[in-house]
Amino acid sequence: MQTFTVVFITALTLTTLIQFWLASRHIRHVRTYRAKVPQDFVSQIDLAAHQKAADYTCAKTRLDYPNTLVHVLLLLLLTLGGGLNAIANFWENWLSDPVAHGMALVISTVLLLSVAEIPFSYYRTFVIEQQFGFNKMTRTMFFTDLLKQYVLGLLLGAPLIFCVLWLMGKMGDYWWFYAWLAWVGFNIFLLSIYPTWIAPIFNKFSPLEDVSLKTRIEQLLHKCGFKSSGLFVMDGSRRSSHGNAYFTGFGKNKRIVFFDTLLSRLNGPEVEAVLAHELGHFKRHHVLKRIVWSFFVSLAFLWLLGYLMQQAWFYEGLGVSISTLPSPAMALLLFFLIMPVFTFLLHPLSSFYSRRHEFEADEYAAQNASAADLIRALVKLYQDNASTLTPDPLHSAFYDSHPPAAIRIAQLKKLISV
Repeated sequence: MQTFTVVFITALTLTTLIQFWLASRHIRHVRTYRAKVPQDFVSQIDLAAHQKAADYTCAKTRLDYPNTLVHVLLLLLLTLGGGLNAIANFWENWLSDPVAHGMALVISTVLLLSVAEIPFSYYRTFVIEQQFGFNKMTRTMFFTDLLKQYVLGLLLGAPLIFCVLWLMGKMGDYWWFYAWLAWVGFNIFLLSIYPTWIAPIFNKFSPLEDVSLKTRIEQLLHKCGFKSSGLFVMDGSRRSSHGNAYFTGFGKNKRIVFFDTLLSRLNGPEVEAVLAHELGHFKRHHVLKRIVWSFFVSLAFLWLLGYLMQQAWFYEGLGVSISTLPSPAMALLLFFLIMPVFTFLLHPLSSFYSRRHEFEADEYAAQNASAADLIRALVKLYQDNASTLTPDPLHSAFYDSHPPAAIRIAQLKKLISV
């Protein structure tokens, strides 16, 4: 057995066992504290709502077991099981051009992985979300959205795949740098067109019509020095009763978007506080920092791929037979298939970085709106979205981009007392 095969199997086994262990810890911890509302929330959230959040959290987490297992089996089937070899051999009978063959290999593999996810997405939507009263989607809407996603993914992804594979084959040892430039340009392009071209494919956006709320928000924007191309309400209630608000776009195309479900639940000062939090991300340059960081990481990954695609042990250790080195499409697929296995233990660092940004945005909101209103808004959102108030600390450290409710609320209360 190849040395890299042993390394891969060991890493995959370790990662899978840790995922199962974290999920079991999370379920056990949430169930342990299910019978009693945490003291800090007793006056705001009743026991029934707390138990609903606990049951909802456990139901979602239990789905991780089969989902993870299927993903692991598919990964082994595609690599050591010879799946990628079989797909590559199939397309060789139809396509002789290396770039066209590579595109077919990549697209068909991605499609296979996407189709394997459909049963879990369906179950999540029509069993778990339905059971807890969140789902508003019809089956027609579900499959229509899937079709739109596949068509959109093909229209946007195929040119990018072609460009990367062409650069890998034609630009010599430094192809990874040119591919990185293409990747950066592609992401900036997506950020620019998302608000006006992509998002409206799935949802309807209408200008905010509440005059008093609009005036309040515009005053906050002026105070914070933020310019946007408009305030919009998204028909999130067509698909789910979950609520949210977000910024979207890039440069002059920046938009502020509120879910209609959020506006129906929060009052004016609470909406202002939520928006102030989102503005905090903008004023503290969190979005820009994350984009720059993601570009830096992608450059490092592409450089690493540039090295690995020249190594026979990389292909052979993953059960792939190739006739010539390098094999651009196969190397690209293998790299992005196995990379999550080797980077899983870095999740806590990413989560910590994100949670720090959330604390900074809360602090900005407390300075420019009301920390008390933000607390009330967050508690309503925790309740409406059935977010557990008692996550397992270790599970949260690995996965949660936002601080646990108790810690976040406690920090906001400190800001009130300052």
